[in-house]
Amino acid sequence: MDGTVHAAAADFLDALRAKSPSTRATYATGLRRFLAWCGPEAPLAGLDDGVLERFYLSLIDELGRDRTATVTTYMSAVRAFLRHCLRRGQLGGMELERAVERLRAARDAPPYRTPRVDTSLALIVDYVKNELPTLVPDTASANARLRVLRDRALLLVLFVTGMRRREAARLNRRDVDDGRAAQALIAGKGNRERVVFFDDATQSAIREYVQARNDAYAPLFVSHRGIKDPGRAGERLRLSPQTVWKIVKAHAKAVGVPATTHDFRHLKATALLNRGANLSEVQDILGHASPDTTKRIYAHYETAKLREAFDRYSPSVEEAAASARRARAAAPLS
Repeated sequence: MDGTVHAAAADFLDALRAKSPSTRATYATGLRRFLAWCGPEAPLAGLDDGVLERFYLSLIDELGRDRTATVTTYMSAVRAFLRHCLRRGQLGGMELERAVERLRAARDAPPYRTPRVDTSLALIVDYVKNELPTLVPDTASANARLRVLRDRALLLVLFVTGMRRREAARLNRRDVDDGRAAQALIAGKGNRERVVFFDDATQSAIREYVQARNDAYAPLFVSHRGIKDPGRAGERLRLSPQTVWKIVKAHAKAVGVPATTHDFRHLKATALLNRGANLSEVQDILGHASPDTTKRIYAHYETAKLREAFDRYSPSVEEAAASARRARAAAPLS
């Protein structure tokens, strides 16, 4: 170890071998920004309590405040790197806790916008489930028919579970027992496990799709574009998260309802909250790491429920006074 920030960063990235490829790629991207900002020969011992604050402000100057998500991603990578250095005893006199406090003081709270929730999203799923299969001509190829069955099962999974597109792409047939399982244990963001649930219609769509495939490939959702080399257990056929996104966009365009895969997550959360689920339940169903995330995104629903309770249970002055008079009248004379 030559004592530079670059050398420590290389050591940190090497220590991430057990993490998922997406996590490693995200951290590497953030660190590249940080290393370019520090300079090639910056000494690790030169980092002080203001490094996070200064790096954050430089990102804001360069990217602007409308790129909050990108800035937050970069900062998370650097904080993870500094924690790694702290565990290795490499930070010298720098106090990470104080650096984090200075960062918090420098930035505004992340502006979570009210999610776009369009109930018309259900029209996309209804189209894929009920109308699209009837539009397939008798002369259509076997692959074309399989794509329709696949898209129907995929859209139903996204709608019913609120899964992320990456989570849906990772599903294997054994996870859902070829459509016979009413629930599945999945590894979500950050490899955190959670249970997702399927209704009867989704299970039926999965079963019909898998049976029509008549193969032994492991992935649940695969390409039907005539790829010659499927790879081991069909892994080369597995749909990518980007392809899942494109499938949703294509069917949304056909219906005339703008949508992305993430919109189905917001729709699921909204439906659950409107029907009485509490925020902690929504957190578990969607797989948010922290209840704070769910609260920031859906705080307006919590406020609406509090207002409803306030209006329902708060007595007026007259009601409270009448109750007090009844209590006084019923009290025994001393």
